[in-house]
Amino acid sequence: MEHESFTITGYDPERVVQDGNRFLLANGYLGIRGTVEEADRSSLPAVTLAGVYDQYQDRWREPVNAPIGLFAKLILNGKVMGLGNAEAHSHVFSIDYRNAVLTRETDFGPVVFRSERIASLAEPHLLTASLTLSFNTDGEAVLLTGISTDLWDINGPHLFDFHNTTGEILLCESITGEKKIPVAVTQSVSYEHSAEEMFQITGEGVFRRIGFTVKAGEKITFSIFSAVYTGLDVQEPAKQAERLCAISKAAGYSECKRAHITEWENIWKQCRIDLGGNEDAALALMASQFYLNSIAPRHADNLSIPARGLSGQTYKGAVFWDSEIFLLPMFLYTQPQIAASLLRYRIDTLPGARKKAKEYGYRGAFYAWESQEGGTEGCTNFNVVDVFTHRPVRTYFRDKQIHISGDIAYALWEYYRVTGDRLLLEQGGAEVILECARFYLSRASARLDCDAIDYADVIGPDEYHERVRNNAFTNQMVRFCMENALRLKEVFSDKPEQFEALLDRLDYRTDWELLVKALGRIRRPNIRHGVIEQFDGYFDLEDCRLETVRSRLVNPREYWGGDHGVAGTTQIIKQADVIALLALFPENYSDEDVAANWMYYEPRTEHGSSLSACMYALTACRIGREELAWKYFCDTASIDLRGGGKQWAGDIYIGGTHPAANGGAWMIAVLGFAGLSVSNGSIELRPHLPVQIKRLQFPITQGNKHYLITVTHEGWKTEEL
Repeated sequence: MEHESFTITGYDPERVVQDGNRFLLANGYLGIRGTVEEADRSSLPAVTLAGVYDQYQDRWREPVNAPIGLFAKLILNGKVMGLGNAEAHSHVFSIDYRNAVLTRETDFGPVVFRSERIASLAEPHLLTASLTLSFNTDGEAVLLTGISTDLWDINGPHLFDFHNTTGEILLCESITGEKKIPVAVTQSVSYEHSAEEMFQITGEGVFRRIGFTVKAGEKITFSIFSAVYTGLDVQEPAKQAERLCAISKAAGYSECKRAHITEWENIWKQCRIDLGGNEDAALALMASQFYLNSIAPRHADNLSIPARGLSGQTYKGAVFWDSEIFLLPMFLYTQPQIAASLLRYRIDTLPGARKKAKEYGYRGAFYAWESQEGGTEGCTNFNVVDVFTHRPVRTYFRDKQIHISGDIAYALWEYYRVTGDRLLLEQGGAEVILECARFYLSRASARLDCDAIDYADVIGPDEYHERVRNNAFTNQMVRFCMENALRLKEVFSDKPEQFEALLDRLDYRTDWELLVKALGRIRRPNIRHGVIEQFDGYFDLEDCRLETVRSRLVNPREYWGGDHGVAGTTQIIKQADVIALLALFPENYSDEDVAANWMYYEPRTEHGSSLSACMYALTACRIGREELAWKYFCDTASIDLRGGGKQWAGDIYIGGTHPAANGGAWMIAVLGFAGLSVSNGSIELRPHLPVQIKRLQFPITQGNKHYLITVTHEGWKTEEL
């Protein structure tokens, strides 16, 4: 099919970081940034491991980057043939989204360096590459290939006590500093050419020097295999890495690639959206689906996806609310087993949420805003650095973003509603919902002069306004969480003894009565001319244009929010807040409600987050503004191709891929443009196709059945597969 690859020509050192994100390969277990084989630390190369964290000294905890087993550098007649060392007549990087293969071709004149690379989906611990060197001159060549420990870390180093072993299989062993987790990387090479091998161990890794004589017109191909294991995977990671490396070398690169492509073919059958009518949009949507599918934790059944995927250590490798609100829908409707994994992660980290609630003096489950392993809170009290003083600024994301628990309860209910599968609720999901509701009971505050329950000192999705009262989005999530806690009794009506036993085990009888009493008392937002006030007092803030606030910036990297940010005293918001509320609870609001709020909040939104555009697109579809939905769709779907999104928050680098936007692109296409909804097990569509789209076709899974849905301007049809 068309629109399945993305190519960039020419080498620009200013683009290296951006290209590292755009040409990322991942398989859920690890992600390898799209840097060239000979890259050193300055190019930010990384093999980022999912779920492995470390803290160095008093710096932020973040994911561990493993040594890089696909390192390769060519030296021809004493000169390094590498970008930055030798002039490149031409350079092409291309990623094949359908097959998840990255190719590189660089013409250095005397030699053309071609490579293919995969992060195997068939074997998630395996990285493999094929290098073909085409020589245009005679000479003596050396291919230096091995395992590089010249690692890029934001808050490292994280690996210590390196031990290197040479031989047919190179082995690099190390341990993490904080929890002493073993990390083992192996590498082996196969080729058919007369050569001499020597080994080299330096402070930058363990390498094999393959020396050979070449003639003009000669081509030599090398296959490289690298395996990565940690002590979290197996008891003896070094032995497993050596074993996998040997097995893969024996099978050969072509067989490893074939098995990898077969796995990707199965994925695309389950979720591939075919968008006809606009080539650029079709490519952007394909890319979005590729990036999100490539970081899905298929190798485990209880992991989630970090906010920057596996593109590096930004955002501390933490799992945010993005996972439940923006990533879950695509998997929920196409690959529900992965949606279940994201939610099992929250079920398994319930003890961490209970611990956090207790630390703040509350009961129930207060989930981590930036969740690391075991539900550990990765968010610090000083999450931003002032660009003028270079001092840390106190922020309140960790302690005031209480909607996170409601977001998780919302997602658990969505899984049950869409799939009709109660198993997750039985296996701990019901307990999560009950404990989140209990947290909200203990977190509530009531005014002495009225009977309403307030939620004061909170932060909503719009993070520019901190410590507000009665954020509309937050209060609705609280209400929905409590409603679903009470609905659980009906869900388990055929197993009343099981549910009653759960209430008894949680000592929940008193809280159950409190939920019944509290539900109708939660403060509802003020409404003015049909517009929902984002939080108490929002309408009283300075009402000015976005350009006015932007003109007040002294430094382009300034943080807009907080006590001293340029937006904090104005109605300018970071991202969709009330609009997100309307998108997630469409049944609660009329089209007129959505239109009034959309027209009010859209010009007051900076879209300082990649989460924002998709919510505006979904609601634009609802009110028949397909041309505006199309604009926001293009912004969302193309963010990683064009290298968009904010790269800095104050002095802190926050770049990387954007899984939430990737999921948002799917949401806009399927839930917005196609208007898909599932009600009582039946599929319904209410299309809002923009004129730019002639045809939209996509598969979904509902229950045990698979469907192919086709939407055009003439109508739509559903076929069972």
